[in-house]
Amino acid sequence: MLTLEHIGITFNAHTPDENTALKDINLHIKKGDFITVIGSNGAGKSTLYNVIAGTLQPTRGRILLDREENGKVVDITHDAEFKRARYIGRIFQNPLLGTAGKMSLEDNMVICSKKGTKGLRISLNGKLRAHFREQLSVLNMGLEDRLGDNVEQFSGGQRQALTLLMAVMSKPDLLLLDEHTAALDPTNAEIVMNLTLRFAKEYGLTVMMVTHNMQHAIDYGNRLLMMNKGDIILDIDEEKKKALTIKSLVTLFHSIKDTNDGLLLQ
Repeated sequence: MLTLEHIGITFNAHTPDENTALKDINLHIKKGDFITVIGSNGAGKSTLYNVIAGTLQPTRGRILLDREENGKVVDITHDAEFKRARYIGRIFQNPLLGTAGKMSLEDNMVICSKKGTKGLRISLNGKLRAHFREQLSVLNMGLEDRLGDNVEQFSGGQRQALTLLMAVMSKPDLLLLDEHTAALDPTNAEIVMNLTLRFAKEYGLTVMMVTHNMQHAIDYGNRLLMMNKGDIILDIDEEKKKALTIKSLVTLFHSIKDTNDGLLLQ
């Protein structure tokens, strides 16, 4: 579904501050994959996401997207971030980033409904409000009765659950989750994680999830990637993943040449 070929990115090239953040990334993401991504701070996880989402342009390599609806493989390497947002969704760690706090819930939902469509007007009528209420009721947070409230009035857990719902409603080809439960308290983190698993299954989503929780990385999804120093050093498939423990995963990490001892995972 998405293929990265020899992707590299170097900041401040040919200067004393030169830093190669991604070295030579080759990755093929299949439709329906749920890939967990782990690695220490500075391993390249966020940079990889930024390159996939179009926030950063790679220094070398290319990114190919297989659009199933038209059967075409498209080179999106140089597509701007706003163009990729039509088919790549992203949820950040900060619950405040995925919604417009000063706008009402129904206005946020309207913006989500316009994503990927031409024109700026969508008529907010009774039928559309009923549709929004139906979608929001899935969250089981009572938000379906608060369409007129500004989103800034909601808790962090409510806003992150709402962000997840709106991302799913836009039907992305790929959903990038960037430690999307890390800033939440344990109760809300569990709620959002359960919603994530539910939506991934019900909508057949293709998902990449960065996490610092090694147990989550093992328990969730059908593939596990480990990054270190700008490389993908492990790509573990579903069958091998089933046999993993935290101890065996750490042992695998330390057995790979040129890795360091600074992997900080909870």
